[in-house]
Amino acid sequence: MSDNKGIRTSLVRSWNADEIVNLYRTAGWWKEEYDPADIPRIIEGSFGFAVAVDTGMGRAIGMGRAISDGISDAYLQDLITDPRFRGRGIGKSIVSMLVEHCKKSGIFWIGIIAEPDSEKFYLPLGFERMDGYLPMIYRGDR
Repeated sequence: MSDNKGIRTSLVRSWNADEIVNLYRTAGWWKEEYDPADIPRIIEGSFGFAVAVDTGMGRAIGMGRAISDGISDAYLQDLITDPRFRGRGIGKSIVSMLVEHCKKSGIFWIGIIAEPDSEKFYLPLGFERMDGYLPMIYRGDR
């Protein structure tokens, strides 16, 4: 757990689904056909799920998760900080917590597919471009 300026970041095994849905919405990643009832399974199925909470308001203002088999490699995804709280180190705290969680399990290959122009955020946290690789997504059944 990390506590900084009224913001507490911790790994969780469950969280209020409405707060998580609201974070996905702030990032533009929530589609109305998604079911909020799936949020507990998303959290439980993650190798690590971190939530940053504004202790004054008592609600989640940031989140991120690591997906992994727990042995060989991990991918960070769904990294979100409420735009009203950016620039306060919340995202860094979430990423650092997830990376440390992976490293404690012996996982040192940790990847991320980042949004355009986000290198300046990830480079100081130890990430670097993977030259010669191309992120791809399956769209065959559309």
